[in-house]
Amino acid sequence: MNIKESVLDVLMYLYENYVEQEFADSANHDTLRVELMGAGFPEEEINHAFGWLSDLTERRDNLVNPASGSIRLYGSAEQARIGPESQGFLLYLEQLGLLSPQGRELVIDRLMSIDDDIDMERVKWVVLLVLINQTGTDDALAQVEEMVYYDGEFLH
Repeated sequence: MNIKESVLDVLMYLYENYVEQEFADSANHDTLRVELMGAGFPEEEINHAFGWLSDLTERRDNLVNPASGSIRLYGSAEQARIGPESQGFLLYLEQLGLLSPQGRELVIDRLMSIDDDIDMERVKWVVLLVLINQTGTDDALAQVEEMVYYDGEFLH
C-alpha cells in the first residue's frame, strides 16, 4: 500500500471485499475499522471513508430533484476538478438511463468532496458507489461494474 492512501482507496477496498450491507451498516463500522487498519489503511483515511459514506446517504435522502428536462451546467470549481471527459461520461450514463439526474448530482457532490485528483477511474468508482447506495439500480450497477473492472465500453 502507498504511504498516502486516499478515502477512495478505502472505499474501493470495502466495495471489493464486503457486500454493501456490511459496509453501509454503521453497526459494522468498528469491526471494519479494525480489519481496514489490519489491511494497512491509516485510521484517518478510514474515518474519512466512513464519513464519506454517511454523507452520501444523508445527501441522497435530502437531495432536491433537478427539474425534468433541465440541462446541467458545471460551476467553475466543478469544471476545474471534473474535466470534460468525465463530464461527458456522466452525460453518457445519464443519456443511457444508467444514471438519473439525482444520481448525477450525488456523483458530482461526492467527487467534489474527495481530495484526490479526479480522473476517469475515480469517476467510475464514485458512480459505482453512488449506484450501490440507490434502490432500483441493479442493471445500471452491473453495467458500470463491467466498465470499472474490465475498463471497456458497455457490452449490452
